[in-house]
Amino acid sequence: MKVILQKEVDKLGTPGEVVTVADGYARNYLVPRGFAVPANKGAVRHAESLKRAHEDRTAKARKEAEALAERLAGVTVKLTHQAGEEGKLFGSITAQDLADEIEQSLGQPVDRRSIHLEEPIRSVGSHQVHVRLHPEVTATVTVEVGGT
Repeated sequence: MKVILQKEVDKLGTPGEVVTVADGYARNYLVPRGFAVPANKGAVRHAESLKRAHEDRTAKARKEAEALAERLAGVTVKLTHQAGEEGKLFGSITAQDLADEIEQSLGQPVDRRSIHLEEPIRSVGSHQVHVRLHPEVTATVTVEVGGT
């Protein structure tokens, strides 16, 4: 059965795409939940407008993410934390701590899930942290950790 996606569905497509799926999947899951509508002549024209609107939204989101990435590139986040004599922190600095500090620096919120830390920061010094703002846009932030 051919359906037109109304919302983005993982591993299936984006809004406005015409896809072929099993009849039961369309009737029992996609259509009742509002993820898709059956494809007919009038719906195909509607699908084209949905696709254009989705492309406009993604282009706008990417543009905003690129602007934020430029602002983040020039930011150095400075944190102080209790540390031992060898430069090891008592505790650690997590993505949530970094998100809060970036929000204070820029005045714009950054989701903690978009901050990529292989493991929490546990030592004093300079660290490079990657922030994924959009699937195609990643920024690198320098984090300076000082001990007290």
